[in-house]
Amino acid sequence: IRVKVTISDGDIADIEVLEAAGEDPAYYSQAESVLGEILSTQGVNVDTVTGATFSSTGLINAVTAALRSALKE
Repeated sequence: IRVKVTISDGDIADIEVLEAAGEDPAYYSQAESVLGEILSTQGVNVDTVTGATFSSTGLINAVTAALRSALKE
């Protein structure tokens, strides 16, 4: 999973999924709610979605990687 995270005034303003190849559509659609949780809590320390644990974890890890990458720039 690849994502683009937009930061505005130090806050996570938007998360756009660029690629989710290999994700099962049924599980992935459930897991997408984790993105809203990340936006509302302004962090990646959120619970995974029951029944879509792997897809949820993939999204959380992708956002974490994007944020780490932004910190290095």
